[in-house]
Amino acid sequence: MALSETEQNVLANVPNRLFIGGEWVDAEGGATMEVADPATGEVIATIASASPADGIRALDAAVAVQDEWAATAPRERGELLRRAFDALMARKEEFALLMTLEMGKPLAEARGEVAYGGEFLRWFSEEAPRISGRYGLNPEGTGRMIVSQRPVGPSFFITPWNFPLAMATRKIAPALAAGCTVVIKPASLTPLTTIAFVRLLEEVGLPKGVVNVVTSKSSGALSGPIIADPRLRKLSFTGSTEVGRKLMEQSAQGILRTSMELGGNAPFVVFDDADLDKAVEGAMLAKFRNIGQACTAANRFIVHAAVAEEFATRVTERVEAMKVGRGTEDGVSIGPLIDDDAVHTTAELVADAVERGATVRIGGQAPDGAGSFYLPTVLSGVAPGSRILSEEIFGPVLGIATFETEDEAVALANSTEYGLVSYVFTESLGRGHRMIDRLATGMMGLNTGLVSNAAAPFGGIKQSGIGREGGLEGIHEYLDTKYTLVPVS
Repeated sequence: MALSETEQNVLANVPNRLFIGGEWVDAEGGATMEVADPATGEVIATIASASPADGIRALDAAVAVQDEWAATAPRERGELLRRAFDALMARKEEFALLMTLEMGKPLAEARGEVAYGGEFLRWFSEEAPRISGRYGLNPEGTGRMIVSQRPVGPSFFITPWNFPLAMATRKIAPALAAGCTVVIKPASLTPLTTIAFVRLLEEVGLPKGVVNVVTSKSSGALSGPIIADPRLRKLSFTGSTEVGRKLMEQSAQGILRTSMELGGNAPFVVFDDADLDKAVEGAMLAKFRNIGQACTAANRFIVHAAVAEEFATRVTERVEAMKVGRGTEDGVSIGPLIDDDAVHTTAELVADAVERGATVRIGGQAPDGAGSFYLPTVLSGVAPGSRILSEEIFGPVLGIATFETEDEAVALANSTEYGLVSYVFTESLGRGHRMIDRLATGMMGLNTGLVSNAAAPFGGIKQSGIGREGGLEGIHEYLDTKYTLVPVS
């Protein structure tokens, strides 16, 4: 499929090299990698593929300017981020189209990601000058206590493919606000948006070496030496729990500060007193946003038996109206999955559920033709033991299981090693508060299917990770606390 002139122009504006020490440079040996459009399978860009030596060069650049950046006035750091926010908003259509081309999400959702990702720039531009400490007399009256916050230091970020702008801004913005320098390795499947964003930072005055970008088709080979380098002080990763565990093991050698935003298996609980209009609307947001390819996506729909049939009928009607296609087409709400492996995994999970007795209400297969598509699917009667209830579904599949009592709902919701987010629909205020206390997740949506916000602390518990991104808590992931005692003379 031929790219339009507008699409060609957007791609042509993205550098195809590494960004190290404020310069766009080739990878060692001129190594390159290809980026494909998942809607067509066609290559849309060829960019540099960094070697381990390139990664160390990027860390060298970040280390070289760390002290200078940390000494930069907080207001100045904040104003850089604010300029970046303004520039991003001025070019939101360009960034939205770029994300759709490399990741596949519909343009409307890509525009939403630009707005969401931009808010991290604006939020942390305001947090930079608010980094605080405290001062006071110690209880014994023998000295003055000074508690201050200092930047952690050079930081390494590994970002996922599903939100290529927001995952970059959610990490880079608090790091820069705190006074940390950065090396970032975007996902090999969707590196172009991050490259374009860092070029935007360069254009609004980013000092050389403060942010460095290394794209690579061999993530482990590139990341290993950076993580092992004693000059690195912080690692932030968003991705699978399996990879997160390995990175934490590597980080242990250097006692690195780590932030891990890992897998999810979000329960979506609908009680018999729920407002079904709200519940259905919430389900469409929580399940089909980003084509189901989000760690916050509702994974297990746990619906009271008394309303399960009506809920299933209503969501099926909504899904039936969804248009599947390339994200740049008008009216498309379901784009492609990221690659053919994702389609295969989704199909396996659906087949397993059907073999165990689930009913396919709609969808349940990959359509014919080019691209990595899977039809939006509703399954009812999902039986205990189905893989779809225990494994994360990174696809547009809504599977419904039922319950009878509140205790049963809580037990089903908590029966997972993950604890990122949960969704609860009930019109009972008391029950809502009980669910806040009883559900083992780091975040919860009460009568809403969308929880993410730059002003809120994003993160999970259990196998879903450690640390928080966004909110008042986000900047503290990049700060060390220092205590000084000054004796009273």
